[in-house]
Amino acid sequence: MLIDMHAHTVEGGSTDSSLLLRELVEEAKRVGLDGICLTEHGGGWDEKRFEEMTQEYDILIIRALEVDTELGHVGTFGLDGYISGIHKIEELRHAVDQVGGFLIAHHPFRGFFDRANLLWTDKDSRPTTPQEAAQHLLFQMVDAIEALNGGNNDRENTFALEVARELGLPCTGASDCHSLNGIGCHATFFERDLSSEEEFLKELRAGRFYPVTGLRKDTLVPCKP
Repeated sequence: MLIDMHAHTVEGGSTDSSLLLRELVEEAKRVGLDGICLTEHGGGWDEKRFEEMTQEYDILIIRALEVDTELGHVGTFGLDGYISGIHKIEELRHAVDQVGGFLIAHHPFRGFFDRANLLWTDKDSRPTTPQEAAQHLLFQMVDAIEALNGGNNDRENTFALEVARELGLPCTGASDCHSLNGIGCHATFFERDLSSEEEFLKELRAGRFYPVTGLRKDTLVPCKP
């Protein structure tokens, strides 16, 4: 089962997105995805409104959040909405553990080779090897690493894969789409069919998934760490 794990809609509160949910769903189905995760900025989707908006679609749609923490952006699965204080990574970890959720480090190496990034704000102090980068506190606080991100370049994604391999952490793939461009360019393959958020979270916790690329080119390539 193929799921784009990182997408944004303007209706869900991601003000940097131009995507309507209907547009996202239609394009996701066209390129061959079986599901999408709405990792919205800000407050995310109210449960009742989410059910009203998604009941007409025959594709798995998962509510999620992209939380801006002091250690970078973290994909958050299992919470009903934003909770005060979760911009602190330890508070976020605690809140997600309370509901049996899951945390993914989003695009941790974006801009890493060209400029200071969210994890290493001082360009001169950034690590030079995956082994050194793996020591960052963020990777001790999350359950997985987004190793394929549509907004990253190949070098940044490859480095994320290498860090995940060093840590023994599972990886995901996603487009990080904010428009129709690139939906499904990267995705996550789940070994079992899923029909609900509960099943989705169960498979995340079981680690039965891995990132893939090439869907839009009809040449699906696994990128296991």
